[in-house]
Amino acid sequence: MKKPWDTAALIARFEDNRNPELAAPMAAYMKHHFPFLGIQKPLRTALMKEQLSAYLLPEKAQLKSIVQALYAMPEREYHYAAIELLEKAKKELAQEDLPFLRLLIESNSWWDTVDAIAPKLAGHIVLLDRKTTAPILIEWAHAENLWTQRAAILHQLKFKQQTDREMLGSIISLHAESREFFIQKSIGWALREYAKTDPIWVLDFVSTHTLQPLSRREALKHMKK
Repeated sequence: MKKPWDTAALIARFEDNRNPELAAPMAAYMKHHFPFLGIQKPLRTALMKEQLSAYLLPEKAQLKSIVQALYAMPEREYHYAAIELLEKAKKELAQEDLPFLRLLIESNSWWDTVDAIAPKLAGHIVLLDRKTTAPILIEWAHAENLWTQRAAILHQLKFKQQTDREMLGSIISLHAESREFFIQKSIGWALREYAKTDPIWVLDFVSTHTLQPLSRREALKHMKK
């Protein structure tokens, strides 16, 4: 029988698997923005599976405080674990949780966590009620924080036929002239992904809008010549 969630038990699992030899190159790959324990994804996945086989997912009332506690840990693997917990419990998430996701996006910010939160968590919530959530994502698009902007651009990444093209186009147009590398890349990625569903729309959008060269190249990367 599973026991109630125990964050200390998860931390102990991770600490027992510290690997300084792997931690150094992992930190270097992330431009030394964060220290690492040295737990690569396959092992981290296995450790999370062990934890979840022994312990129940946190109750909704506890979930945010547990995620915040993990996000307050210095090592990046704890931030990944926090996001995975939210993914496992995403059926509990709703519109009122979008401000919390924005807080995470703007905390310990880098592309790896933002690119997980935006499509998998924010996107999930948006699809539950687009009428009430769309204005919130438009607000994100107008934020000063570049990672919140990137999240707004990418939140429909996996929507396929459910993509709101008007919204996608308006958010991209808002940032089309951005000099920020991570914004230019996200625009190209969003368009490239949607091109798998509607290449004609993407080609038309790229041909009728001024995009930065990087965004344009990324958008058309897999288009047939």
